[in-house]
Amino acid sequence: MTQPIVYVDVSSVRPGKLAELESAMDRLARFVEANMPRLSSYGFYLDEVRATMTVVALHPDEASLEAHLDTGREEFRGFAALIELERIEVYGAVSAPVLERLHEKARMLGGATVTVHEHQAGFAR
Repeated sequence: MTQPIVYVDVSSVRPGKLAELESAMDRLARFVEANMPRLSSYGFYLDEVRATMTVVALHPDEASLEAHLDTGREEFRGFAALIELERIEVYGAVSAPVLERLHEKARMLGGATVTVHEHQAGFAR
């Protein structure tokens, strides 16, 4: 059975950009919902002081993550002026081409680190 992939990224909100970011998050969430039906879950979160944004996505498999990165590429670019991406963490195995797409997104949005955590034990239903 294919294991799901959990994608998490964490960004700093650029000073003075919170209101724009909130609108951009809403737009991107609607875009993803309309254009990426395979995602199981997709959410944006702000910390209590609204200085850090976290994105959490649950993909049923690597193909879903790959489609997300390809379909959303241009939409993600719009966030470059609003955030500085600090890190991307992926929980589940990904291929070299998908890993390169993750690094591309990291470079585009602030030079974030990319860490892949391969599944070792457990189950998915």
